[in-house]
Amino acid sequence: MARIALSDITPWITEAALAHPQDLPTVLCERLSISRNSARVQLNKLVESQWLARDGVSRRATYRPGPLRQVVRRYALSGLQEDLPWAQDFAPRFELKPNVSRMAQHVFTELLNNAIDHSGGSSVTVSMRQTPTQLQLLVSDDGRGVFDAVAERFNITEPSVAMLELAKGKLTSQPDAHTGRGLFFSAKLADIFDLHANEAAFQQREWQRDQWWQRSRPACRRGTSVYVAICVDTERNLDEVLRRYSLDGQGYGFERTVVPLKLITQAQVGLESRAQARRVVSRLSQFQRVELDFDGLADIGHGFADELFRVFGRQHPRLQLVPVNMAPRVAAMVGSVCEGTPQTLTEVA
Repeated sequence: MARIALSDITPWITEAALAHPQDLPTVLCERLSISRNSARVQLNKLVESQWLARDGVSRRATYRPGPLRQVVRRYALSGLQEDLPWAQDFAPRFELKPNVSRMAQHVFTELLNNAIDHSGGSSVTVSMRQTPTQLQLLVSDDGRGVFDAVAERFNITEPSVAMLELAKGKLTSQPDAHTGRGLFFSAKLADIFDLHANEAAFQQREWQRDQWWQRSRPACRRGTSVYVAICVDTERNLDEVLRRYSLDGQGYGFERTVVPLKLITQAQVGLESRAQARRVVSRLSQFQRVELDFDGLADIGHGFADELFRVFGRQHPRLQLVPVNMAPRVAAMVGSVCEGTPQTLTEVA
């Protein structure tokens, strides 16, 4: 008999335990084509590894999901409504604090809606796993990939520039139907957020500086895959995160954003040109306050700084352009182009 790995069982054992608490050995026998003794061996392993909890002993034992839980589903995208998988297939199988459950529902439905409305694919696979420390969600579609979708709509050729636009927020290929908040706020709700598409990948980590995006190693060639992890004991909540990007921190308006400038740099490619600055300021007039994050940059060029702060700043005097995390030479360059301009830089860090 072929060896059975726990990974062959864990994607469906949570649901099986909920549906068949008293006859779970029979379910394993039928599903895995194994003897009853072999089924008990597998159940013991699942209990030991915390995928199951067992009440009672021997043949009268009943089973229930343990601290580790997982549900995996594949859906056709045509006609799919993103709220139903959450309500019917996922939420009932997990035990989460109310604030974590609400954040998870928000992220789940936003990512699934993105696959439905924007991917152009035919199917999506959703996997959600609960561990003693994290809730982990993976949403993978077989569509054209988010960076290609952004490139097509906004005439962008580089994935890093497409990621910069996504990082700003308010980016959507269907402005009549969407506001471009879904992916942005899904990333801000997560402790870990990985975005893979079109042979490119970017990641955010909550414990890093305000979750800025960084390049990572791509894991898929087709479609878009988004991995999200939320700590199950976090005190963070949806309202808090949504309000963080309002101008006064009290409302739900998406009025401020942060632009991680290092995202569009590479080895041998710094921020020097006016063309780069014009890419940075694209769509920033949709916000009232923009923090331009220079973290990780030792220098910038005069043309870049002049186009960004003097030229664009004069064109949009009511927009707060706030440079933050500037190294000494960056601060000196920004100061040199801002002298005598009507734009007031309200914070210089």
